[in-house]
Amino acid sequence: MNLLETIENDTMPTRYKLMSKDEMTKRVFEIKQQLGEDLFIPCHHYQKDEVVPFADAIGDSLQLAQIAASNKKAKHIVFCGVHFMAETADMLTTNEQIVTLPDMRAGCSMADMADIHQLTNAWPKLQELFGDTILPVTYINSTAAIKSFVGEYGGTTVTSSNATKIVAWALEQKERIFFLPDQHLGRNTAFELGIPLEAMAIWDPIKNRLEYDGDLADCKVILWKGYCSVHQHFTVKNIENIRKNSPNMRIIVHPECTHEVVSLADDSGSTKKIVTEISNAAPGTEWAIGTEANLVGRIIQENPDKKIVSLNPFMCPCMTMNRIDLPHLLWTLEAIQNGEQRNQIKVDEQTTEFALKALERMLQLS
Repeated sequence: MNLLETIENDTMPTRYKLMSKDEMTKRVFEIKQQLGEDLFIPCHHYQKDEVVPFADAIGDSLQLAQIAASNKKAKHIVFCGVHFMAETADMLTTNEQIVTLPDMRAGCSMADMADIHQLTNAWPKLQELFGDTILPVTYINSTAAIKSFVGEYGGTTVTSSNATKIVAWALEQKERIFFLPDQHLGRNTAFELGIPLEAMAIWDPIKNRLEYDGDLADCKVILWKGYCSVHQHFTVKNIENIRKNSPNMRIIVHPECTHEVVSLADDSGSTKKIVTEISNAAPGTEWAIGTEANLVGRIIQENPDKKIVSLNPFMCPCMTMNRIDLPHLLWTLEAIQNGEQRNQIKVDEQTTEFALKALERMLQLS
């Protein structure tokens, strides 16, 4: 059964939609207690508030990847995140462990912008242009198939937490890198490492061509033309408004934002860095945060001694991440309780073999 067929058959029974939040909360806690160590629920920072209380671990992509790799006890890993994260968890855990995604519609628009067929079409063209001088590097926000390709060709994965360190390593291995799928994280990271914008090209997977006006010999970074649909909506205008109306506010943004936004912000960093920096900040300090709305709301709740706003006041939560909700979580857990298997995320052995090479390089370097 392919993913489309799985989604079409993934119709949640009406009774879950009719249950009260209190009823569902009680049932989830009961099942967690009953299953004990056989159940592990990792939860990404961007998840809804109604889901986060049930998490056994909360983190960003790197944290959850490391936790998944070290967890050997749980038979069932119910991943409250998106599809590529559950794929990573499946590849890093044992064959006996079962990874499920509460709602198969929880995808990632950025990951979907890099299709393996587009990549296999791009690679020979880039070899013609640059020869054997390119190391592929993919953001962990990519499909298992993309990770596998990168691993097979000697590359590695990165996260927003370790991108600077990993990209620096990659640039020592080959003359240039091919960074997928988020052009903004790739550009911001390379720029931080001293690579000028003039040495960065764009690969357009739709037109299957390189966009670069300079001498090819000067090109050091090739950026896949992808982006995060959430972080794309933080703008220079947002920063100008904060500077004008709240001059004491410190602006911190995620490096998936555009280069112009990152350059004008006071600081940028991974989800973990944003959470930690604001948590450790002095009472009374003021912050404007450029990242996903659910997380910003949670940071505001957890730091009542500070004035915190979203950099974009009209920002919406990540819609695909929000597919994971309390009814779907309960439906999944009751299926496990009843010995049924729903929405298992299983990566085939060949894809896993090479994807693990990319993931393990990252984890070793981290």
